Amino acid sequence: MSIQIEVIKDKILSDNYFILRNITYDLSRNNSEAIRHKREVYDRGNGATMMLYNREKKTVVLTRQFRVATWVNGNPDGMLIETCAGLLDADEPEVCARKEAMEETGYMVGEVEKLFELYMSPGGVTELIHFYMAQYSDAQREFAGGGVEDEDIDVLELPFSQALAMVKSGEIRDGKTVILLQQLQLRGIME
Repeated sequence: MSIQIEVIKDKILSDNYFILRNITYDLSRNNSEAIRHKREVYDRGNGATMMLYNREKKTVVLTRQFRVATWVNGNPDGMLIETCAGLLDADEPEVCARKEAMEETGYMVGEVEKLFELYMSPGGVTELIHFYMAQYSDAQREFAGGGVEDEDIDVLELPFSQALAMVKSGEIRDGKTVILLQQLQLRGIME
């Protein structure tokens, strides 16, 4: 299939925190007639996330923090349970994932496995997230975690079975976290 895109308009609507653009383009496939689309695209940069797990204890380390977008969309207290994650900024993905694990959970992890890269909301957000997992031990805990600067993050060490039950009950509703928990389950790592 061949796709041709002709940009008609690309206007920045906001660059307050991230960049919100209004793009009008003509899209034609297989040399057919072009169809005009008008879309808003939110460019927040790319990110990395890491699942910390302990095979012996059969536990995972997650975080809980306020996420305003979930609050706006009906999450009563805005708190979300998720894997440690952050924007790449100028870092390489693995460097970012390690840094976020340290800042948010207090764990200095050793060997890290990269799983894949996924677009999480491709209909309107440019972000590509790099997914990692790493084993942790109590000896790797350098400090309590909790984030930096304006972050207020709770660190949760949960039995893996409880984390899976929390997905089923709706207590865990973060996409990247559900994907990483399922990866642990599919790989039989926590059996």
